[in-house]
Order: sequence, then C-alpha cells, then structure tokens
Amino acid sequence: MKLIASDMDGTLLNENGEISEANAEAVKIAVEKGIEFIVATGRSYHAANIPLQAAGITCPVVSLNGAVTYLENGKQINSIPMDKQVAARIANECSKLGMYVELFTNKGVLSESREHFLDVLIDIMRSANPDISEEEMREMVEQRFQLEEVSFVESLQTALKDENVEIYKILTFAFEENQLEEAKRKLRDETGAVITSSGDTNLEFNHPKAQKGLAIQKYIEDKDWSMEDVMTMGDNWNDASMLEMAGRGVAMGNASDKIKKLCDYETVANDQDGVAKAIEEMLRELDK
Repeated sequence: MKLIASDMDGTLLNENGEISEANAEAVKIAVEKGIEFIVATGRSYHAANIPLQAAGITCPVVSLNGAVTYLENGKQINSIPMDKQVAARIANECSKLGMYVELFTNKGVLSESREHFLDVLIDIMRSANPDISEEEMREMVEQRFQLEEVSFVESLQTALKDENVEIYKILTFAFEENQLEEAKRKLRDETGAVITSSGDTNLEFNHPKAQKGLAIQKYIEDKDWSMEDVMTMGDNWNDASMLEMAGRGVAMGNASDKIKKLCDYETVANDQDGVAKAIEEMLRELDK
C-alpha cells in the first residue's frame, strides 16, 4: 500500500466529531513507514481541517465528495463545479418538497433559512434522543453553523445566477423519509449530477465526475501509482466509489450491510477506533 484514504464522519471521527488518540497514532505510524495519508470527505476544507489540526495531522484533503482537492499546505489543485442550470433544478425541486437546502460554493456555504435547518435537525434528534431538552438540542445543532460557517441569503436561485459563484455540492436534509425518496425519484435521471448520501436524513448532489474515488485516482496519477496501491475506509454511500475502486476497500463496522458488501475488508465501528485497527491490520500484512 502506498496511500491510505479515509472518510471522516462515521469513519476517522468518533461520535464527538474527534479523531481518537489511537486513530491519530496509527495514521502517524503509517506515514512514518512511508505510506501517504489523505482524507476524502463530504465536508468543506475548513470543516475537515478542524479535527485534523486538533489531532496534529497535516495531510491533503479531498473535500465535498471529490469536488475540490487540496494539498497538505492548503493549495487547491483541482475542482469540479456543477452546471448552474442543473444545480438550480435540483435546489428548486428539493425546496418544493419542503427540504432544507445548502449550496457549497467557492463563496462558502449558502442557505435560505437558518430556522428551517434548526427545525429539521431538532426533529431528527428528538426522535433519536427523546430525553434531551429542546434547549440542549438547539445548542448541539448550533454547532453545525460554527463548523461550516453557513451564510444565509434571501434566495438561492439568485445566488445560482451569480456568474462569480461556483457550485461544488448541494446538501439537502428532510423531515421525512418520503421526501428523500421523492427527491431521488424526481432527480435520478438528471444526467448532470450524481446523488449520494452521508446519512439517513440527507441527500448530496455533485457533478458526476466529482466522486471520492475519481478524485483519489486523479490525485495519484502523477505519482505512477494505481488504485491497487490504495487503501480506503468509509461508512456511507458517498464513500462507495473509493471503496469499490481501491485495491483494499475497508468498510466500518457501523456501515450498512450494503456498503459492507462493496468491500473485501471490514473493521470495527468508528467509536471503537476502527481506522486504527484497519491500519494496524494492513501494516501487519505488509510486514509478513
């Protein structure tokens, strides 16, 4: 193996959004042995760097599901924006269904309604954690805006018409599962976008060439490496391309059965230092 690529949420990060000491140490040991490390995430570069810096890890970042790639010094080396008309249709359809919509752009993250987002996440959290007070829920949800620095605009459609704005990803959240299914049904034939997900309550839309697996392949093309030289780790559908394309795709223990079926390897859950255990197993095999 010459490169390890890891997803972040649900994979490298624990449920507190942090990189555990065990995971950080395993990454550093692999790097000391000459194996390069990169993260491939649905997050923006800014949001990805927060837990990386806290853990003392400096590495390249494939952000927004493969739409924008950065070197470890923060220099952007590749971007794949969506077609504006395609993005406008997607945002319009999801908005009409009552979903919360965010645009990830070269001008930051844009949305129309902070309160709508708060309502969506609080509704989701209330179902999963009925004993938590609404005040506590709101404090937890507010952290989302600190993470991604969302800017609120009067109209997303107006922002989409701005020639200076490039759209890299559209993220939508839904109150109900039927909203997600209806959005997928209406937009599944949209040739200008690929639909993935990083959780049970969201859909993510990118340019068809903006996928984690393709971004990693692009990153290594000048190194004379192949995807057979790459180990990837992930837990959700926006990880599928890199899990399938890698020579060693590793599914997290907390991944769905469908994701696990894409991989030849499986590790334990993200809250059990699954990344560390997967790296340690791979290194042991290399040392044989």
